[in-house]
Amino acid sequence: MKSDNVKSGMQQAPSRSLFNALGFTREEMKKPLVGIVSSYNEIVPGHMNIDKIVEAVKLGVAMAGGTPVVFPAIAVCDGIAMGHVGMKYSLVTRDLIADSTEAMAIAHQFDALVMVPNCDKNVPGLLMAAARVNVPTVFVSGGPMLAGHVKGRKTSLSSMFEAVGSYAAGTMTEEDVRDFEEHACPTCGSCSGMYTANSMNCLTEAIGMGLKGNGTIPAVYSDRIRLAKHAGMKVMELLEKDIRPRDILTEKAFMNALTVDMALGCSTNTMLHIPAIAHEAGVELNLDIANEISMRTPNLCHLAPAGHTYIEELNEAGGVYAVMNELSKKGLLDTSLITATGKTVGENIKGCEIKDTGVIRPITDPYSETGGLAILKGNIAVKGSVVKRSAVAEEMMVHEGPARVFDSEDDAIAAIKGGKIVPGDVVVIRYEGPKGGPGMREMLNPTSAIIGMGLGSTVALITDGRFSGASRGAAIGHVAPEAALGGNIALIEEGDTIKINIPEYSINVDITDEELERRRQNWKPREPKITTGYLARYAALVTDSSRGAVLEVPKS
Repeated sequence: MKSDNVKSGMQQAPSRSLFNALGFTREEMKKPLVGIVSSYNEIVPGHMNIDKIVEAVKLGVAMAGGTPVVFPAIAVCDGIAMGHVGMKYSLVTRDLIADSTEAMAIAHQFDALVMVPNCDKNVPGLLMAAARVNVPTVFVSGGPMLAGHVKGRKTSLSSMFEAVGSYAAGTMTEEDVRDFEEHACPTCGSCSGMYTANSMNCLTEAIGMGLKGNGTIPAVYSDRIRLAKHAGMKVMELLEKDIRPRDILTEKAFMNALTVDMALGCSTNTMLHIPAIAHEAGVELNLDIANEISMRTPNLCHLAPAGHTYIEELNEAGGVYAVMNELSKKGLLDTSLITATGKTVGENIKGCEIKDTGVIRPITDPYSETGGLAILKGNIAVKGSVVKRSAVAEEMMVHEGPARVFDSEDDAIAAIKGGKIVPGDVVVIRYEGPKGGPGMREMLNPTSAIIGMGLGSTVALITDGRFSGASRGAAIGHVAPEAALGGNIALIEEGDTIKINIPEYSINVDITDEELERRRQNWKPREPKITTGYLARYAALVTDSSRGAVLEVPKS
């Protein structure tokens, strides 16, 4: 056992004395040590119930003959951090989570791990750590929130942000907004639509690191507790069989994950996280593959914000495995791959049929023949940009309009809410990328303001920042190279004509190469916005969004 390095032999007597100080018995020290990474805290609604999940995992590990040991991981609530300096600290926690988990797991020589994340950066951060540490690992999340109910309709956090935009437009009263405020988020759990947290939790099933239902069983259901116990038991089976994350996180597994991503209509943030996880697993993903997969993968789900169904309904309709089984009917998945269940993908999904075709469309009748996400390229985004195609109004799939240029999210929001953006405009928000932000803020406030102001079917938004999974509309993010690196988005001027064609995967500013070059000669790099602390170190090391915004030590 790996843990023998800290608990066996005369040389480790000092270590055993410290285990004694923790209250461990000799019997416990003879068993495998299983680290349980707990993301519990009292500030994130998706994490407030994780203490109960962790206790269930501990029982499962103990029942199966292991010794469970809990240690923490941090988490930021993107909804609370949204729209102010706090959002600069969201994406950057992904690497803090990965780094600190790697440090704890290796320093204490755990034999196996059970990861208990839930919200946006915890899932990818812990998947990155799992790939680095490479001991048998299972994921079990805190589970999704139930949908809210306002005026007889189900709703979620995205409706809450859009209500603020409607209030600014004068179409909602303060009392209306208060109704949303008090009823949009009714339980603990990750916010109830197919936002980033639920996207990533669903993809733990698709990629093979989570058990059936991990992405969809609501946080408040007792099924979630039973799932956690089974996760604790399952990790002991993986330890016995020596099935490790890098056995599961293969190139073909990432192709499966991208395929399910397209079918579900996941958050654009998956296009940051999947490449970053792959990088840690030693798999280099070129995002161009996303369009190839999208072209052959039908979009089967329109969950909020793309539609009016929620994760609880996806769960009732058969969950991720039902979607995967449907995709397998056209040979779109590699079903031979091993997973954290100890079985293959094909064995996992066998017999998992759709129970509600209003939530999961059959593959013979999809919402569209192409997937939910698209990578757009052109002279604005030479290395690419990302749009959630399934959440774009049909009339905005092809759009041409004048650029309205803003050098920060805050300035753009003021203009949108001030009525300065009109139908046909293309809002450009730049210097919000991984380096320029720094931290690549999410743009849920401006996208929600556009929707709330009634401009969702007439105005597009382009940014080198990113979007919340709760964003909808013609919102194109992750533009690379970013403005801070002299990317062409930095050279766009007020009034330039922007041409967007999502079906043709293109995004361009209608000026000549010669004019772009002339402007480049006059462009000057901006002074960093933040020069101290973690964000300054992050900005110095982070790569561009086309590579997943991974950290890389500069070559000397």
